[in-house]
Amino acid sequence: MKIRLLILIIATFLASSCQKGVMLEGATNEPVFTNPLTAIQLAGDSTLVYLTDYFPDPSQIDSVSVPSPFNFRLSSDKAFLSLKVDNQKLPFLSTIFIWSKGDKYCLLVRKNRKLPVTFTYNPKGKKVSKVQLAGQINDWNPNATNLTFDGELYKTTMLLNPGRYHYQVVVDGKWMLDPSNPVKEDNGMGGFNSVLTVGNTNPELLPKLVPFSTNGNRIQIKVKGEIDNIIVLWQNYLLDDKFIKLNDDVFEITIPENARFYKRSHIRIWGYNQYGESNNLLIPLEGDRVVTNPTQLTRSDKHAQVMYFLMVDRFYNGNPNNDFKVDDPEVHPKANYHGGDLKGVTQKIKNGYFTQLGINTIWLSPITQNPLGAWGLYPEPRTKFSGYHGYWPISSTNVDFRFGTEKELNELIDEAHKHNMNVILDYVANHVHKEHPLYKNHPDWATSLYLPDGSLNTEKWDEYRLTTWFDTFLPTLDLERPEVYEPMTDSALFWVTHYDLDGFRHDATKHIHENFWRRLTQKIKLTIPNKSVYQIGETYGSHELIASYIGSGMLDAQFDFNVYDAAVSAFARNDYPFNKLDAALHQTFSYFGWVNLMGYISGNQDRARFISYAGGDLRFDEDAKKAGWTREIGVGDTLAYSKLCMLNAFNMTIPGIPTIYYGDEFGMPGGNDPDNRRMMKFDGLTPLEKRTFETVTKLVKIRRNNLALVYGDFQTLLANGDVYVYSRKYFDNNAVVLFNKSKNKKVIEIKIPDYLLNTHFYSNFNSKFLVQNGKLKVTLKPFSFEILTSKI
Repeated sequence: MKIRLLILIIATFLASSCQKGVMLEGATNEPVFTNPLTAIQLAGDSTLVYLTDYFPDPSQIDSVSVPSPFNFRLSSDKAFLSLKVDNQKLPFLSTIFIWSKGDKYCLLVRKNRKLPVTFTYNPKGKKVSKVQLAGQINDWNPNATNLTFDGELYKTTMLLNPGRYHYQVVVDGKWMLDPSNPVKEDNGMGGFNSVLTVGNTNPELLPKLVPFSTNGNRIQIKVKGEIDNIIVLWQNYLLDDKFIKLNDDVFEITIPENARFYKRSHIRIWGYNQYGESNNLLIPLEGDRVVTNPTQLTRSDKHAQVMYFLMVDRFYNGNPNNDFKVDDPEVHPKANYHGGDLKGVTQKIKNGYFTQLGINTIWLSPITQNPLGAWGLYPEPRTKFSGYHGYWPISSTNVDFRFGTEKELNELIDEAHKHNMNVILDYVANHVHKEHPLYKNHPDWATSLYLPDGSLNTEKWDEYRLTTWFDTFLPTLDLERPEVYEPMTDSALFWVTHYDLDGFRHDATKHIHENFWRRLTQKIKLTIPNKSVYQIGETYGSHELIASYIGSGMLDAQFDFNVYDAAVSAFARNDYPFNKLDAALHQTFSYFGWVNLMGYISGNQDRARFISYAGGDLRFDEDAKKAGWTREIGVGDTLAYSKLCMLNAFNMTIPGIPTIYYGDEFGMPGGNDPDNRRMMKFDGLTPLEKRTFETVTKLVKIRRNNLALVYGDFQTLLANGDVYVYSRKYFDNNAVVLFNKSKNKKVIEIKIPDYLLNTHFYSNFNSKFLVQNGKLKVTLKPFSFEILTSKI
C-alpha cells in the first residue's frame, strides 16, 4: 500500500512538473523589442501618445487596435497616437494593441486619477494684491498657481491625483500656513506646512496580489480583497483565458510555451477594483520556469542591483602622478582636488572592497574634462572652487586627465565586469562650463542669463526650471531645440558605445526638456538594441514631476527624494512617526509601481550626512552648508550608528534600487557640500564604524540572497510612532522586517497574513521571536531592527 501511494505521489509530481505548454499566438520568436513596455498614463479625455517611446523606429508599426470606448488617430508617420475617451467611464486599467511584423503587442493604459480640488483664501477685508499657492501641488512654485478674486474670496480649482500634499499660501510674497486648513505637519526642517488629503489614500481598500506558489510552468497568485479584473502580460503580450484560471481566491497562470526560447523574460500582473489599482507584480522567468534562486540573476537584471555612489576625486588615489590641484590661494583645501582617480577605483575593485560589501553596480561621478582654474565664490570662509566634482564640463567626451586616461577607464570597466558588477556614469547634459567649445562656438545655444525684468536667471530652480543657470559661468543649454539636443545626445551616446558602460545617472534631470530624454533613449535603442542600459535621473520635486521623466521612451527611474526625506526624519528623529514614512512609501507605489527601479539612497553629494543629523551634531533647522564650512561636524550621540543601520536596513528591504553613498557603509559624518565629500576612509575605523560596516555588509548580503526583497510584494503590518513592520513574499521566499526606534525595548505582537502562517522563519539579527496562533511576537532592543527570512 505504501509503495502504491509513493508511485501515485511521484506520478502526480511528474505530471505537475511536466505540464503541457500552450503556445501564445501573435508572438514571434524575433520580437521588435524584449524590454517590458511601460503603461500609457492618460492625461484626461484627450492624450497624445509618443509611439516612438515604444517603437524607436515607428515605420515598424503595421496597425493599431484600440477598443471601445476609445477614439484614436494615428499620425501619418506613425510616430504619434491621439487617444480620446470619456475618462470617467473607464476602468482604472485598459489595454490597446499595436501590430508589428506579425506580433500583437499590448500596451497598458492607466485612467487619469485626478480629482478637482478648490482652494480659497479670505482676506477678511484686508487689501491684498496677489494670493498664490506653493507646495507639492505645484513643485513649490508660487507663480504656477494664482488665485482669482471674486469680490469676497480668492479662489482656484486644481486637478490633483489622490494623495497627501504639503503646501503654503503666499500672500503678497509672504509665505504662511493656510488659515482655513487646521491640518499641518512638520516639514522636516524646523517648520510646518499645511496638509491636504485628496481622494482615497487607504491601501486597505485596494485588491492585493500575492505571488503564492509556482509549480513547473504554472504560477499561483493569491488575491486578497475584492477585485474586478486582472491583466497579465508575458513580455509585452496579453495572456487570455487560455492561460488564466480562477479558483476561489487564486489565479493560476500558465507560462506560455514561447518562453522556453528566452533566457530571461517576465510575467507582469495588475489588478483593480472600484477604488483603484492593486499592487503590480513582476516575475522573472528562465525559459518557461519562474526564477526562484538568486544565483540565476545576472547583472543585467536591473531590479537586482545594489548601487554604490562614489566621487572619483574623493575615493582613492591610485596614481599620484596625475594629481593636479588648482594653484590658486583663494581655493580652500576642501574645495580643491584630493587626488582620487579611476586607477584608485580599479584597485579597490581588484582588492575586493566592493565584492566584500556586496555591491554589483558602481556609479561614478562625472569624469569629463573640467576647467583648470578656480570659479565661483563662497562668502564665509571666502573661497573659490575647483571642478574636482566633475559637474563643470569643458568637454563632453574627453576623460579629465586628473582622473585618468581612456585606457584606465576601460580597465576599470573590464575589471568591474569580471567581478560581475555594472558601471554607470554620472552624465551632465543641462549645462556646460563657459570654457566649453560648444558654448564658445554657439553662445546662442544657451538660454538667457537674464530674465525679462533684467534680473539674473540663476538658481531659479522651480520658477524657471528649464532655463535657469546654476551659476554665471555655467550656461544652461536650450535642449528643447533640435540643433542643441542632437549633438548633446550624440555626446551622451558616445559613452555607452565607445566604452562598455552599463548606463547613466543623469544630473539635473528636471531642468532638461523632455525632447532631450526622448531622443537620447531613442538613439540608445536604435544603436545598441541588445544592450541593457540603465538610466536613472535626479529630480527634486513632486511625484508627478518626477514621473513625467520616467517611461519606455525616457528614463528607467529617478532617485526618490520624497521617500528619502521621510526616511531621514523617521530614522534620525524621535518625534517623526513611522506611519508618515509608510504613507510616503505608499504614495510612491501609486506613481512608480510596487516593483520599481527607483533609487533609494543613504545620502548624496547635495545633502548633509545622515549620521550627523541622527547624532545631533547637525541640526535640522540650521544651514548645513554653512555649518560644514565653519565648524568641525562629527557624529554626536553614538546612537546615530544604530540609526544609520536602520536607514540602510530600510533601503535594503523595500522595492527599488538601494544606493549607498560612499562612507555611509561605516558612518562618515559631515555637513553639506563640500563637507559631505570628504576623502574616503578605508583604514583606522573605530569599533562603532567597524560594527556599522559589518551590519551594512550583512544587509546587502541578505538583500541579494532573498528574492522576496527584490521581486516580492509589500504589505504593511504595523506602522505607528516607534514601530514599523512590513512583509514581503515571493513564492516560497518570505520576509518580515521590523523596526523599533524607541529608546525602550519593545515586544511587538502582530497578526501575520494567512499566506505566511506555514513559514519557518530565521532571525538574521538574533532577535527572540515566536509564531503562535496566527500571531508573530518579536522582542526588539532599542533603536534596532530585525529581518526574519524563510528557511528554504
